[in-house]
Amino acid sequence: MKSCRFAALLCLAVTLGCSISLFAEVTLPAVISNNMVLQQKATPALWGTATAGKTVTVQTSWDKRTYQAKADQNGNWKVHVKTAAYGGPYTITITEDHTITLENVLIGDVWLCSGQSNMEMPLAGWGKILNYEQEIAHANHPDIRLLQAIHVTANQPITNLKIRNSGWDVCSPETVAEFSSVAYFFARELYEKTKIPIGLIHSSWGGTIAEAWTSYETLQQLPDFAAAAQKIKATPNVDQKAFEQMFAEWNQQRLAADKGMVNGKAVRAAAELNTADWKTMPVPGLVEENGLPGFDGVIWFKRSLSIPENWPAEDLTLNLGPIDDDDITWFNGEQIGATNGWNKERIYTIPARLIKKGTNHLTVRVTDNSNAGGIYGTPAQLFIRNGAGQRIELPGNWLYKVPYALKDLPPAPQNPNNPNRPTVLYNAMIHPIINYTIKGAIWYQGESNAGRAYQYRQLFPAMIKDWRSKFPSGNFPFYFVQLANFMKRADQPGPSAWAELREAQLMTTQLSNTGMATIIDIGDAKDIHPKNKQEVGRRLALIALNRDYKKNIEYSGPRYKTQKITGDRIVLTFDHAAGMKAGEGKLSGFAIAGADRKFYWAEATINGSTITVKAPEVKQPVAVRYAWADNPDANLVNAAGLPASPFRTDQWDGITKGVK
Repeated sequence: MKSCRFAALLCLAVTLGCSISLFAEVTLPAVISNNMVLQQKATPALWGTATAGKTVTVQTSWDKRTYQAKADQNGNWKVHVKTAAYGGPYTITITEDHTITLENVLIGDVWLCSGQSNMEMPLAGWGKILNYEQEIAHANHPDIRLLQAIHVTANQPITNLKIRNSGWDVCSPETVAEFSSVAYFFARELYEKTKIPIGLIHSSWGGTIAEAWTSYETLQQLPDFAAAAQKIKATPNVDQKAFEQMFAEWNQQRLAADKGMVNGKAVRAAAELNTADWKTMPVPGLVEENGLPGFDGVIWFKRSLSIPENWPAEDLTLNLGPIDDDDITWFNGEQIGATNGWNKERIYTIPARLIKKGTNHLTVRVTDNSNAGGIYGTPAQLFIRNGAGQRIELPGNWLYKVPYALKDLPPAPQNPNNPNRPTVLYNAMIHPIINYTIKGAIWYQGESNAGRAYQYRQLFPAMIKDWRSKFPSGNFPFYFVQLANFMKRADQPGPSAWAELREAQLMTTQLSNTGMATIIDIGDAKDIHPKNKQEVGRRLALIALNRDYKKNIEYSGPRYKTQKITGDRIVLTFDHAAGMKAGEGKLSGFAIAGADRKFYWAEATINGSTITVKAPEVKQPVAVRYAWADNPDANLVNAAGLPASPFRTDQWDGITKGVK
């Protein structure tokens, strides 16, 4: 009897299994959902999977039309619907054996937004842009829709985008807070000026390189990247467990190199530690700018402080701002917090039981894994606060000691999910949306390629052409942000990798249907993520409003056109030159050189659409450079208040030429 019942159950299970495979339900990719925006005046695709051989019926409410497609042997189907001018909301019904109804659909313009951290930077969260609380509170824009991609890599192209909230969001204070601030302000400006619904597909990842966003096919045409892309393509399986084991072993070596940690105990966090051999460094700040150029590794920071005796005996709040990359923090020798991630603000509780009368000791162990590092926020972000809001300010000279630099250790094992590998972000975060019809794209990236700026001259245009070859929109508008001013200001003219990257971006504007927003005037010397994202989004929108929405507005600052050498001076001509002037004070940012290629700061005089440049040290000039530095003191603008792009009139080899 038991055996008969088991056989019956087994037969039922097999039957059910067959029915599941034979009668699969219609499914849609993540980019097709409620609240989405379809591109106006186009034939955008709708697609998904269904039972092989079954007919899928699609009905659109804006024109009462019906479309049909038969699922192929793999269950894939696709239809192209026709959209008129912008409007909505509408519904779309998709039917096979059951019906899916997509609601609150708008027809408008869809923009893809991508790049690295300055595109990813949210209004709130780690971003905290200018006036972020007010901006979020007023972000009720039901005709702006948001699709947020989640970070993921893939060695080969995948078909479905990983997203938050299972689909498109309506723009509101709740949905915009953790969305790209540049993308939001771009869309807000477009909508306010046109009233056309805007859909934003945001797919970016902080700290990433442009080749990661480029397809295998295109990288095969670029010798610097072909071999690496081939290797990735040939590696289908990600052995994460093997990596984790190798990394654990390497991490043990790293911990052993830090004499501040003994058997898991932080001996350098001890309150009574002898710090006679420690040095001092201003905090906040980047360690690379404060005595440790090119440093990656571990740094211990320490400072003493006194808690006012009239403060009540209660827990206190410690705010350290953001730290690049990871930290462990102690108060009077006891750990009170630890955070991994360069883009997270550190807010820790100091228990009342740890607080002493008189001197107290704060210790922070910072791990800088790559690029710039340190306790890098603003002075206003460093403080201790009591319940009544009284504060102890923490900026100033802190003690520090370096136990090791990463260059002193064996190389770290390569993470198979590392986003900074050719093709892996294109595969996972662009390829899944190439069937979706878009109006255009905006892009903010380049910091991670600045050390290879000459290479970027080829890579960046190739990536733009690559995307255009994949999307049905073809030669769509592609607008990007030129790198902002950043790092310490130089006293004298000299070479700059960031200037060379800006030049590569400027050169890319020669590609058809591209545009560049210059923001050399709104960066931050101490913050690679400047807070004024409102103006960045607005300047990108100015390009689109002029080019795509036919608004008669200026969208670019002065652009260098020609030079003419006249005796001991050089006369420069410009486009977008109406009302050229110095933004504030005397015109600055120009340098001039003779045949010896030695540049001197120059006097520059505006005369209509020309500028005359000269310097007493250079009697026979041959070249001029403007804003040619990481963080230039440069103030040329036009009547619209838009800054001139950095440029040079020479073609002498730069410091990144040949760097791969």
